[in-house]
Amino acid sequence: MIKYGGNAMKDGNIKKAILDEIAAIHQAGHRAVLVHGGGPFINNLLHQLKIESEFVGGHRKTTDEAIKYIEMALTGEVNPDLVRSLQQRGVNAVGLSGKDGGLVIAEKMYHEDKGQKQDIGWVGKVNHVNPEVLNKLMDAGFFTVLTCMASGEDGQAYNINGDMFAGNIAGAVKADQYIVMTDVDGLCMDKDAPETLISHLKLDTIPELKGTVIAGGMIPKIESCEVAIESGTKEVRIINGTKPGTLKRVVLDGENIGTSITA
Repeated sequence: MIKYGGNAMKDGNIKKAILDEIAAIHQAGHRAVLVHGGGPFINNLLHQLKIESEFVGGHRKTTDEAIKYIEMALTGEVNPDLVRSLQQRGVNAVGLSGKDGGLVIAEKMYHEDKGQKQDIGWVGKVNHVNPEVLNKLMDAGFFTVLTCMASGEDGQAYNINGDMFAGNIAGAVKADQYIVMTDVDGLCMDKDAPETLISHLKLDTIPELKGTVIAGGMIPKIESCEVAIESGTKEVRIINGTKPGTLKRVVLDGENIGTSITA
């Protein structure tokens, strides 16, 4: 299970290297699913349409107007581009969103601050995952490229944080390993000091690090790791996706890179 997004999607050379590595992993016989984000592409489309983006607690406030363009960017641009690129590398890739096959059922999420709930529009959280479609595709030799949109029980489309989406998927398929690609080397005791990298973290020690070591953009990533492990994933590993070769070294060579989290 691989989560891919952020800066690693914007740089053409990094993107090419990552897709080469994903192809090598698939062709080596590993059963894998790729969940992708697309923030930079969403930002670009909304900017072109003069739709302002407002972030609340790290989540993009998603209006009636914005939701259709967010989905357009993710399912109409980012996902098919990744599928096409992997097909060119000999990977029999399939592009899906959480809407397909009832894979993910979402529910509306509210931002909570000091006991107060704030409505942030059509932002969702994962209510339920039905992994049957993914398991059948993997059994048949397909590689699934999955985008973080899903429908609620009422049919409403929801924009879901990519990290949380991926963590729930990883747990549902009982992944041996869930790899979170970010733009830092892993979780550090001091984010400005790479030498303080935490190579291994036990699940029950995470709460004491929240608000200090775990802050900012690392919060949803770590929360997604917690969800994955609590749901059945054996190991989570946070690695630097902007460094070509890292993904392949972790999966194919078994190197201890980044931050490993286990139960």
